[in-house]
Amino acid sequence: MDVLDLTRLQFAVVTIYHYLFVPLSICLASAAAGLQLAWMRTGSEKYLHLTKFVGKLLIVTFAVGVVTGLVQEFQFGLGWSAFARFYGDVFGPTLAIEGMLAFFLEATFLALWYFGWDRLPRRLHAATIVIVAAGTLLSAYIILAANSFMQNPVAYALDPETGRAHLTSFTELLTNEVVLAAFPHTMAGAAMAGGGLLLAIGVWRFKADASFLTLSRLGAWVMLVGGLGTVISGDHIGKVMTAVQPMKMAAAEALYETTTGAPFSVFAIGELGHDRPFFSIEVPKLLSFLGTGSFNGTVQGIDDLQAAYAAQHGPGSYVPMIPVAFWTFRLMMGAGILAMIVAGYHLWSTSSFKLRFLRFLPAILQPGNGTPRIFLRFIWLAPILPAAANTFGWVFTETARQPWLAFGISKVADGISPGLTSAEVITSLAGFTLVYGILALAWTRLVMHLSRQPLEPDKAVESAPEPVPAY
Repeated sequence: MDVLDLTRLQFAVVTIYHYLFVPLSICLASAAAGLQLAWMRTGSEKYLHLTKFVGKLLIVTFAVGVVTGLVQEFQFGLGWSAFARFYGDVFGPTLAIEGMLAFFLEATFLALWYFGWDRLPRRLHAATIVIVAAGTLLSAYIILAANSFMQNPVAYALDPETGRAHLTSFTELLTNEVVLAAFPHTMAGAAMAGGGLLLAIGVWRFKADASFLTLSRLGAWVMLVGGLGTVISGDHIGKVMTAVQPMKMAAAEALYETTTGAPFSVFAIGELGHDRPFFSIEVPKLLSFLGTGSFNGTVQGIDDLQAAYAAQHGPGSYVPMIPVAFWTFRLMMGAGILAMIVAGYHLWSTSSFKLRFLRFLPAILQPGNGTPRIFLRFIWLAPILPAAANTFGWVFTETARQPWLAFGISKVADGISPGLTSAEVITSLAGFTLVYGILALAWTRLVMHLSRQPLEPDKAVESAPEPVPAY
């Protein structure tokens, strides 16, 4: 691997790792706010205990997310200084505002919420966690606006002397059609990630306290609704993507020839080249509908787009890594669908309606000690599947844009720091990997420790009653 490949690998490792915690923080903040408001409305102690528990998970996750997020900014100076010089006038304001939101608004009000129990008036105390939840959403929107510039550059002008891009309208940057489509899709994915974590913890611990069953069902509902949101918003973002980056949609299907009524391959075996795979399962005309909204719409092929880009931007390859784009697109959808199935099964298996159907189930699906055996066996998939879907989605989004950093105006090869050596990149990547491994272990141990604790401080786990709703 050359310096460019190593630098891209480093950015991918750091970014993917950081993003494991971002959607969790977004969802957990909203979940804690919702539970506290439910407690204030109903007066149920169950919601109070769940609020404090989810809040502790939020604090641990938020702390790791902040630490890993700092490295994101350092990376621009370390490996991408040329890109930072070109893009800094556009990216700078968004990073500054997001930093103030994350470090001042979110962190400050999260601290006020945590230390404000029994010290602040009830409504004022609840307002602090609501502000935290709103801050995470606003912070996410601003960062997505910065990323959307890279997908669809708007609100900029190139300085004729320096060649740098400078911002012409912050409002236009925030209303980029890509960010308007990407924000609901990303937030729906965050709901799936956080819901999956709550579902897994709830199922793991509900025998210790019946309140954990409520937590598991809350997580399942959030996960299921988030999944439906990703489907609806994904349909819209697919059409926006086709309009602003037609090569990305063509790469998602490995479609080399412009096609009217293009099919979508659910699964394929064979080389993804000009010749179609020797075996594929296709849904007729689905790709045209995903890209244009019409089953008879025309989707541009890779060959025609390559020729057009070469004529517009000069000689060179403008085709991304087709196998990566093709399979990450399907893995994203597959992991998301499986996550929705897990959530739906849990909601069904804990409802009163399933009782009449239990006798028809195979033995492995029958209740065992209050919990379906197969569900306990695979409950660890609940948080992993949404995380995988989010990761595959971002890998597709970023790699299928190649070779562009900012689409149409700046290439990846032009963005790395001049004079950067392979040894420097490998050393920093090894350091990041070591620190991130330690952080992952610490976060996992803390989450498991918090989950093992009784929800009520004065109640021992051993004396906890069996949950009333039996499987």
